[in-house]
Amino acid sequence: MHLLKNFKAQAIIFDKDGTLIDFDAMWGNWTLQLADRLQAYVKPDIRPALCESYGYDFSRCKILPDGKLTCTPMWQLRELLVDVLKSHGISTSEAFCTVEKAWCVPDPVALAKPFTDTHKLFTNIRKLGIKIAIATTDNRNPTEAMLEAFGVTNLVTTMVCADDGIRAKPAPDMVTTICARMNVDPGRVIVVGDTVADLQMARSAGAGYVIGVLSGVGSLTNLTPLADILIDTVNTLQESFIVREYIETPLPETLAVLNPDHAY
Repeated sequence: MHLLKNFKAQAIIFDKDGTLIDFDAMWGNWTLQLADRLQAYVKPDIRPALCESYGYDFSRCKILPDGKLTCTPMWQLRELLVDVLKSHGISTSEAFCTVEKAWCVPDPVALAKPFTDTHKLFTNIRKLGIKIAIATTDNRNPTEAMLEAFGVTNLVTTMVCADDGIRAKPAPDMVTTICARMNVDPGRVIVVGDTVADLQMARSAGAGYVIGVLSGVGSLTNLTPLADILIDTVNTLQESFIVREYIETPLPETLAVLNPDHAY
């Protein structure tokens, strides 16, 4: 059995959407809302094109693993709307004007459905002396609002967001920036994420331990080559960070050992 106790982590970096909260509930619902708002200002039916350009499968109500929603900053998603409108014969100036009127951002609290008791998980992690950070392609204000709603703001040491001016995933910059701020070697860090970009970021930054979660847009097939282990959701980690048992308790049996060569 691969033991998490054999990796003495100094910090753990969580992705947000798809890892801590339900990706489809947040970004799928927002995409549909945005499509309806945009449609109110134009004659052609642009909703199918918008969903396709964002990588949202309307028929299955699912976000596609390789779609723009999985790893694209908000400002680029906004620019993409202009391209969608222009592709339907709308002039550039009218497209910019329409996007300005229709644009909205997801409600970071109402649409945030956590996969676990985040406060409980983060509290136990911190009791073990392990620092917590967030690396997300969402913007800072909504991320801060979500953390505050979950009551974990004071448990998070630092975070890097899409509008911080730092290269986005899969570049290593988010992880390396967080590690520099916390004065932690990347090799002593756990990274938890649901996308290929999350895990590529972790590997390229030299993260010591990489956990893939299957609760987001990633699949068993595309996450397996990059992860040390895969778990269904971060709720599985609750058992791994029980303070009194951390030193002796192996990871739950539901964890899949993927790459023995990465084991510690």
